[in-house]
Amino acid sequence: MPDSPLPPPPEDGWRQTHLGRLMGLALRRFDARVLALMAANVDVPLALSNLAAREQVSAAHIHITRHLALEGSRLIDLAASAGMSKQAMGDLVTQCEAWGLVTRAPDPLDARARRVRFTPTGLAWLQAFRVAVTQAEAEFRAAVGAEVATVVAIGLEAYAM
Repeated sequence: MPDSPLPPPPEDGWRQTHLGRLMGLALRRFDARVLALMAANVDVPLALSNLAAREQVSAAHIHITRHLALEGSRLIDLAASAGMSKQAMGDLVTQCEAWGLVTRAPDPLDARARRVRFTPTGLAWLQAFRVAVTQAEAEFRAAVGAEVATVVAIGLEAYAM
């Protein structure tokens, strides 16, 4: 039997350009920009600004900033909201507690549980996060145009819900 030629390799450019990959890349770029803006924000406490500038604060730490309720959250609820394990979120909370962003206090509704809350420094960090997100969104709008940015936002909101 003569050697049959191998079939041509399948086209695989789709692996680099599918929607999930593009959303992931966009999210990493957006989060990196937010952290860079926070590092440069004079209202962020210097120690935290230095951590952000040296890339010690990661997108994982942003989960706490995004998901911690202003009135505080139980660790298990915070982890569920962020889509993380309780153990992984506990590690992040411990690190953020050491940085002075959050504190743990008894939960007034459940004596067995503890509630994670922002400290005053954490609230300043949250405000800097808000300013950075607003600027990063404005930069996104400028880069892709207002109409495309609006369609992207509407599409992502519909898809996420």
